Amino acid sequence: MNTFLQYNPTKLYFGKGEVRQLSAELKKGMNVLLVYGGGSIKKNGVYDEVIIELEKMEANVFELSGVEPNPRLSTVHRGVEICKTEKIDFLLAVGGGSVIDCTKAISAGAKYDGDAWELITRKAPIAEALPFGTVLTLAATGSEMNDVSVITNWETKDKLGWGSMLVYPAFSILDPSYTFSVPSDQTVYGIVDSMSHALESYFHRTENTPMIDGFIESLLRTAIETAPKLLEDLHSFKHRETMMYISTTAFNGSLANGTDGGDWATHRIEHAISAIYDIPHGGGLAILFPNWLEHVLEEDPSRVKQLAVNVFGISPEGKSEYELAKEGAKALRDFWNSIGAPSTLRDYGIDDKEFDAITEKTFIKPGVGMYKKMDHASVRDILKRSL
Repeated sequence: MNTFLQYNPTKLYFGKGEVRQLSAELKKGMNVLLVYGGGSIKKNGVYDEVIIELEKMEANVFELSGVEPNPRLSTVHRGVEICKTEKIDFLLAVGGGSVIDCTKAISAGAKYDGDAWELITRKAPIAEALPFGTVLTLAATGSEMNDVSVITNWETKDKLGWGSMLVYPAFSILDPSYTFSVPSDQTVYGIVDSMSHALESYFHRTENTPMIDGFIESLLRTAIETAPKLLEDLHSFKHRETMMYISTTAFNGSLANGTDGGDWATHRIEHAISAIYDIPHGGGLAILFPNWLEHVLEEDPSRVKQLAVNVFGISPEGKSEYELAKEGAKALRDFWNSIGAPSTLRDYGIDDKEFDAITEKTFIKPGVGMYKKMDHASVRDILKRSL
């Protein structure tokens, strides 16, 4: 293991009815910007429950709605303008990872004199940020308990991940019942996204990590066991609860303790694809990750073999390491396909016309891949496998 520092300042409220903690976390009379997406929170009653708590604290509530599934810089700009004009004290993200990611960018941009894109591209340091909290309505990204955000600049067709210790949520409220109204396809994307975060952490090069490896393997096995049951009963509190905690744990830093942090090349490639085609993040990952496994096992099958045996329960009897690894990559693809995830880029009408642009955008920041360092040829190979 490597030496490490574990730090996560987000206070997590988990369970049914925990929205009541909002009034305990806010000061009376604050100017609060409520950030949300397309309006589903008004249909499922979450909006009303949040407003009741804000009214208890006599909050002056301003709203920013319409955050996109791949949140755009233009929406961040709108939020920053509201914060500066209305002297916002606190931001409250009510939604999934996209809403929270957008809120993180607003919180940093509201304390910066220039364009928030300069912070996202690291052309300027993040020195200060408005505090914010979250009420989660979709189990997927883990953004509710980390300092990571992904923002799309639609004008330049760039989608960039960024982070800062200053944009951890002050608190996050996770009520599994708030995810009951998430439709089947979005639930599938959330399952894939959560599992992908765990898989990214799993593919590291650090020696002597049996506890972390076992932690990740257990999380993945639990997701594989729970996902089909949840999709059969989208209103199961028990299964929603399990997947929500999996999602948060998969990307709150716990799975990287003592390791080099994992690979993350698949996420970089997917960001480049969805910057151009605006496809669902979870759908893109479902297509790419099994093909990334196929690519890396040609050079080193050991870790994919371990995944095959310890997560998918594939018997090693009479099989080479390479054969086991191949079966492991196929098992992941087959499982995601079995729950309704896409398997090829053509499922979204994507061909090879933009492969050069996707490859270049993958390397918009240097250093792609930790378990295996990617070059342009590697990215193109994964894209070709994904057609």
